[in-house]
Amino acid sequence: MDNRKIKEILKSVQGGGLNINDAFMQLQHLPYEDLGIAKVDHHREMRHGIPEVIFAEGKTTGDVKSIAQSMLAKNGKLLITKATKKNFTDVQRLCSGKGKKAHYHERSGIIAAGGAKKKQGLIAVLCAGTSDIPVAEEAAVTADFLGTRTKTIYDVGVAGLHRIRESREVLHDAAVLIVAAGMEGALPSVIGGMTDKTIIAVPTSVGYGTSLGGLTALFAMLNSCVPGIAVMNIDNGFGAGVLAHRINILTIKT
Repeated sequence: MDNRKIKEILKSVQGGGLNINDAFMQLQHLPYEDLGIAKVDHHREMRHGIPEVIFAEGKTTGDVKSIAQSMLAKNGKLLITKATKKNFTDVQRLCSGKGKKAHYHERSGIIAAGGAKKKQGLIAVLCAGTSDIPVAEEAAVTADFLGTRTKTIYDVGVAGLHRIRESREVLHDAAVLIVAAGMEGALPSVIGGMTDKTIIAVPTSVGYGTSLGGLTALFAMLNSCVPGIAVMNIDNGFGAGVLAHRINILTIKT
């Protein structure tokens, strides 16, 4: 669908020949922008509720820059995961040219620019140890970018569980809890036995040899005796942030 067709649809709505719902159904499947190295889906948020996000790992700095430039031009915002400082330098320049500010979260390697200004509801992001912070931060920044208010609770693993006591108020108020843990991956099960809140568990690749790059934590979370815990892939803080945001928005609507 080109600009001419879009104008025809809009003129038809203006003239009364097409109602708004029918026009929306036609526009929500608009085509992507073909950059050669990527087909950028500018209308994913219209269809899916979540905008397309750039996964920087495996892409050249030029690839990331081109895709980011396209997103900023069309949508005025972007989120990049697994990004480097060089990626941030490029994106920062692009954003400055459009009067926007980019933020680089170095621990998680995530870049955010032009996210939602209004933050709704509340989710809490917990992690077992300081080494799990990169994954937890990715989850928190993602949810915040999408428009969910977040609070972080770091270094409250099972070796010193009494540290969670001072955060009981946050756990009570939050609609969703994201719990990231490596090693034996026990924290989501422990938290699950202490609260009735929805829990999204994220295994991290932190740990010694038999942690098997996060597989031990993943298996522990999948086999939790606490019912109803959602489990993400290893180190997938981004996915956890998206899911938590979706659940949070549903709780606000109801």
